[in-house]
Amino acid sequence: MGAAFFYHLTQAPLEVTLPRLLEKARGAGWKIVVRGSDPNRIEWLDQKLWQIGDTSFLPHGISGGPHDAQQPILLTTGPELSNGAGCIMSVDGASVTAEEVEAADRVCILFDGYDEEALQQARGQWKKLTDAGCAAQYWSEESGNWQKKAESAGAAS
Repeated sequence: MGAAFFYHLTQAPLEVTLPRLLEKARGAGWKIVVRGSDPNRIEWLDQKLWQIGDTSFLPHGISGGPHDAQQPILLTTGPELSNGAGCIMSVDGASVTAEEVEAADRVCILFDGYDEEALQQARGQWKKLTDAGCAAQYWSEESGNWQKKAESAGAAS
């Protein structure tokens, strides 16, 4: 049984925070799907992930290629988990279902703290998932460091 971790981005932008979370997820041994809502933004993220620096390398691909199943990190706008991902990272308001949260090792929902629409969408997603019995945590970086600000234990086992 997984949990949804909500990351309220206020200090570092998505292109800085996402690679850090991807590295942690890879360190846990998980395959990852990064799910977005806009194909152009997925292309942008693809370029950003190739440019993260000389010391890091995050092997990844965009879904629809011949080797999707082998990709440790797969960028997509669709609901499929073609690489057998244990971790789903939702960006730009991409939806995640309660069933996905329960089946995954981890679900991360990243949202821009300066975008009112993104804030409202994340609040709605929190309510939908916790009302369905999913465990969830809300993390904020407003102090400069990530701090857990809220937690919902989900349904009793």
